[in-house]
Amino acid sequence: MASVKSSRSRAHAVTPSKGINKESGTKLEENLNVFKSDNFDADAFVQSKCHSLNEKEIRQLCSYLLDLKRASAEEMRKSVYANYTAFIRTSKEISDLEGELSSMKNLLSTQATLIHGLAEGVHIDSLSDDAPESASNGSSNDEVREPTDLEKWLTEFPDLLDVLLAERRVDEALSSLDEGERIASEAKEKKTLGHAVLFSLQTAIAERRQKLADQLAEIACQPSTRGAELRAAISALKKLGDGPRAHSLLLNAHYQKYQFNMKNLRPSSTSYGGAYTAALSQLVFSAIAQAATDSLAIFGKEPAYTSELVMWATKQTEAFALLVKRHALTSSAAAGGLRAAAECVQIALGHCSLLEARGLALCPVLLKLFRPSVEQALDANLKRIEESTAALAAADDWELTYPPSVTRTSGRPAGAVLGSTGAYQHKLSSSAHRFNLMVQDFFEDVGPLLSMQLGGKALEGLFQVFNSYVNTLIRALPGSIEDETSFEGSGNKIVRMAETEAQQIALLANASLLADELLPRAAMKLAPLNQANYKDDLQRRASDRQSRHPEQREWKKRLVNSVDRLKDSFCQQHALDLIFTEEGDSHLSAEMYINMEGNADEIEWFPSLIFQELYVKLNRMAAIAADMFVGRERFAILLLMRLTETVILWLSQDQSFWDDIEEGPRPLGHLGLQQFYLDMKFVTCFASQGRYLSRNLLRVVNDIISKAMSAFASTGMDPYSVLPDDDWFTEIAQDAIERLSGKPKVANGERDLNSPTASVSAQSMSSVRSHGSY
Repeated sequence: MASVKSSRSRAHAVTPSKGINKESGTKLEENLNVFKSDNFDADAFVQSKCHSLNEKEIRQLCSYLLDLKRASAEEMRKSVYANYTAFIRTSKEISDLEGELSSMKNLLSTQATLIHGLAEGVHIDSLSDDAPESASNGSSNDEVREPTDLEKWLTEFPDLLDVLLAERRVDEALSSLDEGERIASEAKEKKTLGHAVLFSLQTAIAERRQKLADQLAEIACQPSTRGAELRAAISALKKLGDGPRAHSLLLNAHYQKYQFNMKNLRPSSTSYGGAYTAALSQLVFSAIAQAATDSLAIFGKEPAYTSELVMWATKQTEAFALLVKRHALTSSAAAGGLRAAAECVQIALGHCSLLEARGLALCPVLLKLFRPSVEQALDANLKRIEESTAALAAADDWELTYPPSVTRTSGRPAGAVLGSTGAYQHKLSSSAHRFNLMVQDFFEDVGPLLSMQLGGKALEGLFQVFNSYVNTLIRALPGSIEDETSFEGSGNKIVRMAETEAQQIALLANASLLADELLPRAAMKLAPLNQANYKDDLQRRASDRQSRHPEQREWKKRLVNSVDRLKDSFCQQHALDLIFTEEGDSHLSAEMYINMEGNADEIEWFPSLIFQELYVKLNRMAAIAADMFVGRERFAILLLMRLTETVILWLSQDQSFWDDIEEGPRPLGHLGLQQFYLDMKFVTCFASQGRYLSRNLLRVVNDIISKAMSAFASTGMDPYSVLPDDDWFTEIAQDAIERLSGKPKVANGERDLNSPTASVSAQSMSSVRSHGSY
């Protein structure tokens, strides 16, 4: 904890605000001197800086430091793994180089011993030639000398080693070899043995050492050698000084063991890929785990052996991944079986993640190798959703119903998706219900995608599928058939037309509900894979959802924008139906205002027919939308607002209309201006009561009125002098609303300001057409 606090203090001390100039750099260097002292007390330093903190703040600081420590460790692990291949290759080369240097040293030492032995032998022979008689006399005169203990030991030592090796008494042989090494070293240092005898002893030790090493290697390579016997042989081989060979033999022994066990595992004998993956991953990763345990117990954490272990484990993991891809993933991915592919990945990662406790982070290796197959399954699954939805749209009657109580493909009931209480059940048409059901299944199958960094690809793919479905809904609108060339690559173009207004609004209900609620809620199921425990899972899910909020919001915004395309097509179609006749003539022309002059006595002031039709259509759609958009009234209001704006914007931008008004052969008279002003006042009145009078609509209406009044003023007359007060227009507009909606006046003379969003009876709707003469 002291080191953590010290790191925090250093970080706090050296953190600049923005830039550091030379003077501040010098001052910073002086401030760092306190950390360079050998007597630096981290606890005392932290206490001096944090004495004013209360217990809660200290706990928060400690929590923050622990988070930084975990983040730093994770970043270090990623950085090390990113460069691990080069590091392992360099370590291996260094290890090989050290081995070669050691061999060269031993060779040189052996050659030097041989040379000294030969020289000593020549010297002894020359001495014996110079004094043969004296030596002969001496030996004849003295009694035969008894051999010393050392000489006896030197005579018996080779035979003793041979017996121990023959009886495979490894520990005793190791002890004897160590004793021989010790005696040879002492004799060489004290020169108690001649060069020839010493060379003979060293040669005997080297030969028996090599023979013992070969015996141990043979034991390690035997398939029947298991557990303690294998570790004892490898440990003895390491003690002989042949560590690299011992470590390689250890890894190979574990490899041969699981290869032997794999002979009984056949893909054809399993019922599905998940069973094969589970059985295979258990064999492979158990062998890797045992190899890692044995390596650590015998060789410790020496970098050379750790690097070899990581390389070996990575190689086995890659081979395992190829087998899983060949026998399980490939077939599932080709068939679009995302759930089966995801299950194989989850099983493999579940076993692989257990190795992290032994310092082996092999999950990235699996994820990299599994990614192409999972991507293939993801694309095939999305394509299946798109094609299935398009096929259902060809026969969809566009009638909204509650979700059917059917069993999903995963075996879970549909209610499990939408909530057991039914709180999340909404009315959709058959193709939209199917689309939603498949999306729910899809997001429950993509657990590994986040860890494989495929979460964004999944969201993008689902957006494209939804966008294709919106294109299908647009083609279902009457009048959109001629625009099919703009939907290239959007799937099946055969779609049942939505003939009635109710069916056309149902298209909007489908798209809006999917984009606003169902798809974003389903996307939240995209959660991290392989959490440590349930508590950590909940915490990480919450954290991930918070971190993904910007991405989720952007994705939902794109969904809504796609729905806006459908909304625009709907409004444009209905605006054109209002403005133009079937023959292509316009209901909204300049002549309807210009030709009013001279007939003042015959005029019964009432909004123009096209604006009456607009109000009736909005009123009728509001009644339909009130049933289809329960709980989502805002969408219905925005739809009516968009339709009203579309008609008024068309009037504002109709250049031929304004050319006739402003520059036509006949000028706009005061009666035409009065009728035009009444029509615009009528629009703002019913839009205001229906709560869909937007600022943009009000601005456009005011601009249109200003243009009409300017055109009238160009004739030399003051428009305000011929127009009645606003109360007059409001009175007529309100009366028109009451008459068109079939709502009578209240007894006290006050008008019932009913919103067009209220329900309208069938009788009042049938009476609307009778006012066509107005």
